[in-house]
Amino acid sequence: MEIKSKRILFVEDSPTMRRIIANSLQRLGFSDIIEAENGVDALNKLEGQKIDLVITDWNMPEMNGADLVKTLRSMPEYGEIPIVMITTRGMKDDVMTAMKLGVNGYVIKPFTPDVLKSKLELVMK
Repeated sequence: MEIKSKRILFVEDSPTMRRIIANSLQRLGFSDIIEAENGVDALNKLEGQKIDLVITDWNMPEMNGADLVKTLRSMPEYGEIPIVMITTRGMKDDVMTAMKLGVNGYVIKPFTPDVLKSKLELVMK
C-alpha cells in the first residue's frame, strides 16, 4: 500500500499547531486525516477505526502523549501501530523516555515538512 493512502490520526491540543501539521500532511499528499485535541479525544475517535499511523504531541491536557502511547501499546489492535511524537521536548532524556514508551519516531518542534516527511517514510515502511 502506498504511504499516502494511509489513514493518519494526529493528536495536538494547540489549534494553531493542528493547522500546521494538517497543512504539512496535506502538502505531503496525505488526505485521510483524523484530528484529536488530546489523548482522551484520540481514543474516542479511534474506536472502530482502522488507523495506519498516530502522530501525537507530548504535552496535552486530560491525557498527554506519553499516556496515550502507553494506552495504545497495551491495546491488541494498536500495539504495533507506528507512532510519531512531535513535541518541543528535545532533551535526550525525553527522546529516550518516548522510545521506551514505544514511539517509532520523534520530531522536535519547530519542524519542516521535509523533516516530517522523512520521519514518516522511516516509520511507515
